[in-house]
Amino acid sequence: MPKGANLDMVKKGNSMDQKLKKGSALAVAGAFAAALGMAAATTVASADEGDFEKCYGISKAGQNDCAAKGNNSCAGTSTVNYDGHAWKLVKKGTCTTVETPYGVGSIEPVDGRPPQG
Repeated sequence: MPKGANLDMVKKGNSMDQKLKKGSALAVAGAFAAALGMAAATTVASADEGDFEKCYGISKAGQNDCAAKGNNSCAGTSTVNYDGHAWKLVKKGTCTTVETPYGVGSIEPVDGRPPQG
């Protein structure tokens, strides 16, 4: 075997080890992302089971869970406080007890909240 052959094999081995480490890191990251997705699906499923309800007009800008229509599409995209079309999930039966500067929360979308102008 030539003198430099062992060094070349060690260099190739290190390269393979790095690729293996990168692949393992990607696999772990993928598994973590999948677990987060399952946790989010479980939260939505429990909301469908009746533990929670949508409460409109109570979220601060950027803290909504989703929206019926209007200035945002879904989670965290509301641009105004207490948007009557943006909702948060709350424990069933508590929505209308949440007080805001514009009144209490609503289980239906609220037009004109917050007041414009």
